[in-house]
Amino acid sequence: MSFVPKMSRIVLNRPKGRAVDAHRVRANGIEFATLQAGPVDGPLVLLLHGFPELARSWRHQLPALAAAGYRAVAPDLRGYGETELRGPYDLGTLAADVEGLVHALGRERATLVGHDWGAVVAWSAAARVPHVVEQLAVLNGPPLPALAAEIRHNRRQARRSAYVAYFNLPVLPERTLTRDGGAFAARALVGGSHVRTAWTSEELAHYTAALARPGRAAAALGYYRQAFRHGRAERQAFRRSPVACPVLVVWGLEDRFIGLGTVSAERLASCLAPGNEAELRIVEDAGHFVQNEAPQRVNEELLRWLPRLR
Repeated sequence: MSFVPKMSRIVLNRPKGRAVDAHRVRANGIEFATLQAGPVDGPLVLLLHGFPELARSWRHQLPALAAAGYRAVAPDLRGYGETELRGPYDLGTLAADVEGLVHALGRERATLVGHDWGAVVAWSAAARVPHVVEQLAVLNGPPLPALAAEIRHNRRQARRSAYVAYFNLPVLPERTLTRDGGAFAARALVGGSHVRTAWTSEELAHYTAALARPGRAAAALGYYRQAFRHGRAERQAFRRSPVACPVLVVWGLEDRFIGLGTVSAERLASCLAPGNEAELRIVEDAGHFVQNEAPQRVNEELLRWLPRLR
């Protein structure tokens, strides 16, 4: 069933016939709001956003992938935007969401493209439900065990990640995120970017309004709270099934939150199958929100790498 809710309406500069449509998809017991583009029989690329973002965070990639013949689908993740507000938000459930979405979209497998928390989920899905993951592209987001190891061994990363401890406090973080109509979202997106002109006031309004809605801040915080309480389970998932599919890492070098060391060969070794190595592409003049700060470069890297699906 198609729908275009007010908050999810998206206007794109796109070639004629490359429309981005909104659809509801039921998967893993809940309804997801999704943005979809491209031929329905094209290879499926599932794009997973981060915090504090929405499916529209992929507004630059959806039409580019569609024009290249891919079926590109970006959901609002569980608890975000117009997707159903229901937990839990542990990585086991989120990986099952990915599996459910792939099957609900009529496919057996898909390429996953994830950013930030979407990347963490994509890494987890590649380990927990590898049968649905054709290949994996991640943007400024390491697997959780690699991030945790870097925090333990790198003081700079520990300082960068200090906000995670605050997000695990009760009540106060919700107040911070929802104050002034969700203005935290705009501050995080602009403040976390190296190219701050990537965000217009009109675009930021979508994210602030979404975060201010009842229950949405708690849902977003649930990702942090659940993940770091169940870090052992995530490590075990990678030990049982290290990632064996092809992996591309695209990294905005000026990231204020996550250092490049989190995706070093040393850190990724425990998460990748023996002999599997990630291809690393550095984007020097971009920060954490690389797909918005350097959309053309990200599109080029994805489209250069994806054709192995053909």
